[in-house]
Amino acid sequence: MDYQAFFKDALDTLRDQGNYRVFAELERHCGAFPRATARGGQTADVTIWCSNDYLGMGQHPKVLGAMHGALDRCGAGAGGTRNISGTTHDHVQLERELADLHGKAAALIFTSGYVSNWAALGTLAGRIPDCVVLSDALNHASMIEGIRHSKAERMIWKHNDLDDLETKLASLPHDRPKLIAFESVYSMDGDIAPIAEICDLADKYNAMTYLDEVHAVGLYGPRGGGIAEQEGLMDRITVIEGTLGKAFGVMGGYIAASVELCDFVRSFASGFIFTTALPPAVAAGAAASIRHLKQSGAERARHRTTVAKVRAGLEALGIPHVDNPSHIIPVMVGDPVKCKYISDVLLRDHGIYIQPINYPTVPKGTERLRITPSPVHSQTDIDHLIAALAALWEQCQLARLPLAAQ
Repeated sequence: MDYQAFFKDALDTLRDQGNYRVFAELERHCGAFPRATARGGQTADVTIWCSNDYLGMGQHPKVLGAMHGALDRCGAGAGGTRNISGTTHDHVQLERELADLHGKAAALIFTSGYVSNWAALGTLAGRIPDCVVLSDALNHASMIEGIRHSKAERMIWKHNDLDDLETKLASLPHDRPKLIAFESVYSMDGDIAPIAEICDLADKYNAMTYLDEVHAVGLYGPRGGGIAEQEGLMDRITVIEGTLGKAFGVMGGYIAASVELCDFVRSFASGFIFTTALPPAVAAGAAASIRHLKQSGAERARHRTTVAKVRAGLEALGIPHVDNPSHIIPVMVGDPVKCKYISDVLLRDHGIYIQPINYPTVPKGTERLRITPSPVHSQTDIDHLIAALAALWEQCQLARLPLAAQ
């Protein structure tokens, strides 16, 4: 077999389909998010409109100060896995902050949100005898991989469809171990799960619940605990999983649950046991971000205002976007080549960076620009974005929504 030819052919196919991904080489400006410099070829200043640093906390003085302080105290690395030499005081403090944030007895941190889902779901479903996992059809790839890794039986229920979930739960013996895995805010469409109703079904059919809150922590609830906190449901969830790399602005993932469950995952998850711990400076920065957002609602309030302004601007021009109750604004293009073209022109001619979202991240025919406004985008930024999109919609002859239908 000609291995290199195989690789090249596969990549050429991606290019022909408009699904080949090109990294934008960006250098964020410290303290000036969403400003960045685009490098790699022509150098230009850009405004980022697709970051998962939803609140700009990656540039917050308290976060940077905590990280600098930890570097001065501890140096760069953790020194090993948590079991051998990598558990530092900063890790312990961070886990206490996370447990408190979610009203749980314990928390356990991982090197990323992907790893926390893969390790926790893989361990729980794989080691609980005869466990069956009921997984929402639109769950993140990390959840799917964790469930696959567990080798447990899995049942896929239609996205946010309570009737389908109940039908599948009712088909199982009442005393058989069950784990319902779902997200709160779904990252591509921005819709929100019916958490209370899912918990009702879990109670009725003797199931555990595993809630991925990665796109909600920091953003929702009076202290940033996510949708479950906003709806007063944290105590009904068995496991809450989250990330430190989105609204908290740093890096890492975690679960929050009972002492016994967290200790069980800590003791049996290979993805935890054999991985070098997060650097103490990262843990310190994340803890500072969480502490700040627990007591400050200003960032969340400004965030909601910016999201509303962007939606209003799109609606005024009939630019199609998914109407949802979250902060994620998917602007629908529906064509992979045009989606990439619009992204390229926005960056080249308008100084706006929005990465195109194409297959396999989303189904073919639903290609989109995923816009994530932040509290640090100005009115000038918003006006510039809307004007640029309007010009490109005209140039590409893309459909607009009738104004009367909005």
